[in-house]
Amino acid sequence: MGLLPKKDGSVGWLETERPVTEVDQSYEEFYAQVDTVLMGRKTYEQLITELSPVVYPYEDAESYIFTSKPEQTQGRRHFVNEAVTTVVKKLREQPGGVIWIVGGSSIVDPLISANLIDEYIIAVIPRILGAGVPLFRNVQWEVLLTQTDAYTKNGLTYLCYKKKADRGE
Repeated sequence: MGLLPKKDGSVGWLETERPVTEVDQSYEEFYAQVDTVLMGRKTYEQLITELSPVVYPYEDAESYIFTSKPEQTQGRRHFVNEAVTTVVKKLREQPGGVIWIVGGSSIVDPLISANLIDEYIIAVIPRILGAGVPLFRNVQWEVLLTQTDAYTKNGLTYLCYKKKADRGE
């Protein structure tokens, strides 16, 4: 899942220095399986203007940026004005690796409601913002999850879950 901004949309709080005391290859191991990245336009804009303005970090993956104002495809960056569920259903019919959602509730909620997310990995950063943008906003179904892992590295806690079963649809 993606990063969550403060209520005003800012993500600068992510740049807080944290001591690195342990070797953590979990991101590299996870990202090695990813071949497709999904995000909304706001997340994309924050990524290219604030978080990584010099180098697009997902250049080696197909990126689908969901926007009401599509642009021309730029390399492997596809700007689409389709429902995220439609795109994910098409992608799941093709051979490939992991589809990673790097975004908030506008991307996540429809996928949960359509029962299209198989695994959830949520990183907890030890900082209380007071108010912010929720990861889950308008989920229409209860989703049963089975915890597959939980670990802490360098002060961050990672919670890993798989979808327990389909809703019987």
